[in-house]
Amino acid sequence: MTERWRALLRALLRIRVRSVSRLRHLVRAWRGSLQVRVVTSTLIGGIVAVGLVGMYLSDRIRDGLFEERLAQVLEESARSSAQAQGNIDAAVVSTAPQVDELFDELVRALAVGGSGEREVILRRSPGETATLRVNDVSSSNDPTIRRLISEELREAVRTDDAQHWQSVGIPDAQDAGLRPGLMIGSLVTVPAAGQYELYFLYDLSGEQATLAFVQRVMGLAAIGLIALLGGMTFVVARQTVHPVRSAARVAERLADGHLAERMTVRGVDEMATLAASFNEMAESLQDQIQRMEELSHLQRRFVSDVSHELRTPLTTIRMAAEVIHASRDGLDPAAARSAELLTTQLDRFEELLADLLEISRFDAGAAMLDAESLDVRDVVTGAVEQAALLAQRRQVWLRVDLPEQATIADIDPRRVERVLRNLLVNAIEHAEGRPVEVRLGADERAVAITVRDHGVGMTPEEAVHVFDRFWRADPARARTTGGTGLGLAISVEDAHLHGGRLEAWGRPAAGACFRLTVPRRAGITLVGSPLPLEPEPEADEPSVSYSPHLGRPHLDPAGVPELEHWEV
Repeated sequence: MTERWRALLRALLRIRVRSVSRLRHLVRAWRGSLQVRVVTSTLIGGIVAVGLVGMYLSDRIRDGLFEERLAQVLEESARSSAQAQGNIDAAVVSTAPQVDELFDELVRALAVGGSGEREVILRRSPGETATLRVNDVSSSNDPTIRRLISEELREAVRTDDAQHWQSVGIPDAQDAGLRPGLMIGSLVTVPAAGQYELYFLYDLSGEQATLAFVQRVMGLAAIGLIALLGGMTFVVARQTVHPVRSAARVAERLADGHLAERMTVRGVDEMATLAASFNEMAESLQDQIQRMEELSHLQRRFVSDVSHELRTPLTTIRMAAEVIHASRDGLDPAAARSAELLTTQLDRFEELLADLLEISRFDAGAAMLDAESLDVRDVVTGAVEQAALLAQRRQVWLRVDLPEQATIADIDPRRVERVLRNLLVNAIEHAEGRPVEVRLGADERAVAITVRDHGVGMTPEEAVHVFDRFWRADPARARTTGGTGLGLAISVEDAHLHGGRLEAWGRPAAGACFRLTVPRRAGITLVGSPLPLEPEPEADEPSVSYSPHLGRPHLDPAGVPELEHWEV
């Protein structure tokens, strides 16, 4: 029994899962197609409207047929009652057999004298005191016919000389159902026998059949009308939705870079106007994008040409500045200070030219990756050592967390070190004297390096634009040691050249975190990163802090470093 219940439960669960799956499919189809929604809504509205109209018409036709038949049978039964009373008055009867014979002839004559099939029942009124008593007479041998006469109808007939009627259900011996009928009663007076109740039972099956036929015709007409309405709605909705779908496909193609894609214009209606307007918009966008590409190309070429052309005069100026700088001891203090400023600004100018040339190579697609398999820990150590002097001047601690095992990856050490140097310089600049943390992590597919500071931080909006060329945040983050504004932009290109990515996170007054993720081998597609971008709460694990003040490793309270990696 338990196994049967389990099998039944599994079957019910499968049915429920299939039902839920179908319902979800229908919901997706409803939400994903305007045409389906329009057709479905129209069909639902049409079904409701046709149903209401059909119910109203059916009720009106039913009432009309009934009232017409009722008036007809009331008039007919009134004539038959008057005829019966006349026949009774004309007959000369004085004994019960004579009265009984009179009743039989009268009932048979009345039963065949109507406009349709009817039954006639003649019943003695209760409480009649006449001495001559005759049994009830009926034109039908079915005893259930007499039981159709209710006591309420008999009471109404006895208390009033007018006709009274009542709707009844006639038993049908063939299908064991009920046929609609009308029972009409009135009083007749028999000499020597007193008052009798005369009832006529009319069968309304013909009217019922007529009503059923009309309802079937109306149902078929409603189905045809709804089908026609659905088909027309489908065609109209398709004609309306098709240009929209075409516009969506063309828009997707335009977004993918196929700027020559256009919609097909048919006719002169509103949809044709929409297609023509869309094509004009696409044409305008294509022209603007081409102009912007040409302008961008000219700008890149201008930057490249200017960068190259400035190197020759800059070299001459550099040689003259070095001569002046070497002779500054013999100059007056103002001239000596000017010589120092000239040398400093020439250094910044050379850095700017170098960055512009590097950006030009990226824009021209001429940047090459000189990758080699090496330990990424050595690259991180080299970048930290280069940033040590700046950290010492800014009173910033550098904390480095490296894996104990070698982290081998195919990278261009020059480019990765440049990325880390840019990140470290930015972190030290904005650390506000707080520690800067560098962390290296790896898994089977990728290597990640994070640089975290606890300084002024930045908003999520600033984190989006921090890699833009020449971008600056608010003045509170303005650089104090100079810079070209291209360092992070070049770093992003270096990361992309490796097939990796460079990401930023920041919160105001909570610092910022930059994460470089590169694949360990060429051709590996990144699907994640070994290290989180958003910093986690500090863990009590051994780490190494680098003190720029001492020029050697500093023991962090969390553990003891391996000194061989930090000898300076």
